[in-house]
Amino acid sequence: MTLANQLAKHLRDVHFGGNWSTVDLKNTLSDLTLEEATTKIYSLNSILAITFHMAYYLDVLIGVLEENVLNGKDELSWVFDTPGTEEEWKIFQETIWEKVERVTLLIEKLPDEKLTKEFLDPKYGTYYRNIAGIIEHVHYHLGQVVIIKKLLAHEK
Repeated sequence: MTLANQLAKHLRDVHFGGNWSTVDLKNTLSDLTLEEATTKIYSLNSILAITFHMAYYLDVLIGVLEENVLNGKDELSWVFDTPGTEEEWKIFQETIWEKVERVTLLIEKLPDEKLTKEFLDPKYGTYYRNIAGIIEHVHYHLGQVVIIKKLLAHEK
């Protein structure tokens, strides 16, 4: 298995299951209502906000891998429209799973030597650093989502 394939697998696993931590985003979100997803606990971001934030960087990575264009700003990763219905909340989740599949297929096509190349600009490091960083970022925020979900259950 190439390094690119391993990275793609790790990204899939943190979203769909099979990773070492045995926690994944899809299953964690699967039983959350829109009301729960939009509820803020203390000064923490809502689960919806965190979920959008994670998905934002998938779009940025897709732009780089498909079009060789880096189009993203950290502050925009928290700007989103709140779904108005449960159906829209489910559709939003489905778009994330589609993005994960799309980006992992793109990652799998990368030759391993590309992983050591600059990610469009030297200040961003390598392709490997950015892909691995996105995986780490999802794990970090998934932990937050799990804790917030437990706090929401405790508040009921």
